Amino acid sequence: MTVRVGYFPHNNSLFVLRHRGILEQRIDVEWVDLRSLPASPEPDPTTGLPTLHSDWLFTEGGYDFIGTGFTPPITGLAQERDLVYVGVSGPRTENGRLVVKADSDIDSVAALKDKQVGIAHGSWQTTLLLFALDSVGLTWRDIVPVNTSVTDGADSFRSGEIDAWVGAYPGLAAVERDLELRTLIDTEGLFSHPSLWFTRRDFAEQHSEELAAIVDSLRESDQWIVDHPREAAEYFVRDVVDHGGDASLDAWEAAIRNRPFGIGPVTEEFLDEQQRAADLLHANGLLPRPVRVRDAFSPSNQTFVTS
Repeated sequence: MTVRVGYFPHNNSLFVLRHRGILEQRIDVEWVDLRSLPASPEPDPTTGLPTLHSDWLFTEGGYDFIGTGFTPPITGLAQERDLVYVGVSGPRTENGRLVVKADSDIDSVAALKDKQVGIAHGSWQTTLLLFALDSVGLTWRDIVPVNTSVTDGADSFRSGEIDAWVGAYPGLAAVERDLELRTLIDTEGLFSHPSLWFTRRDFAEQHSEELAAIVDSLRESDQWIVDHPREAAEYFVRDVVDHGGDASLDAWEAAIRNRPFGIGPVTEEFLDEQQRAADLLHANGLLPRPVRVRDAFSPSNQTFVTS
C-alpha cells in the first residue's frame, strides 16, 4: 500500500525526513504537505480549537500518520476521532515562552487579565497559555486570545496590537534582536511540551510493518539532525525563502540544537499531562466534550518505539 504521511515545518523531525529520502527506501510513501490541504473553518479562539490535523487523518485523501505538538491529538479525541499515540519526543522546554515588552506594565501572568495575548491557537501555545493562566487562578475568559501565525504574531507584538505573546524559536530570536523582553513564564517548569506522533487505530492495527518502518526512519533521520544541525537548518531556511519569507540560518541552527530529537515511548507522565490539559481545555469551553486521553493509548504500539 501507499502510506500517506503528513508533514509541515513545525514538526521538525517529519519535515527533515521528508527531504532525506530515507522512508522511501523502506515503504511506498506519499508525502502530504499540511499547508496544501484546505483548512478547517477557523473557530473563535475564545470558544473552540482548530481541528485540521484530526480532520485530515480521518478523511479520504488525507494522511495516515502525522506528528504535531501537544494540543492537536486532544482536539481530535474531543471530536471523537479514534486516534492512537505512537510516540513522543523529550521535553522541548527551550522552544518558546510567554513574553511582553520590557517596558510593559504587565509584570506577571496575573496582570494579563483583560489583555490581548497572541498564540498560534490550537498548537502547544494554547496549552502553555492555559496552564499559565490556571497557575494564577485565571481562566480563558479572563483574557482576550488572539490567533496568530508565527510571523503575524511577531509583527503584531512589535506593533503593539497584542499585549503579550507566546513566542517560539527561531521567530522569537528575531524579536529578541529588536526588542528588550520580559518573560512572564517559561515553558520549563510549566509543562514538558514534547513533539508527538499519532495515527488512526485501524492503521496501527492493520499496517504494523509500515508503522515500524516510519518509526525506524524517524530515528535514523533524527540522529542525522543531531549530527548535522546546520545542514538540517538549511531545509527550513530554503522552505521559508521558497514561500516568500526571510530566515536566518544561524537562528534555525540554534533552534535545532536546542531541541530534543528521537521518538520514545508514551509514558504515564505524558498521559497525565495530556489529561490535565484536556480537563482544562474542556473546563474553559474550548472542547465540545470531556476527553479520556488514555483511550488513545495502545500498548501494542509501544513495541515500535521500545524495540
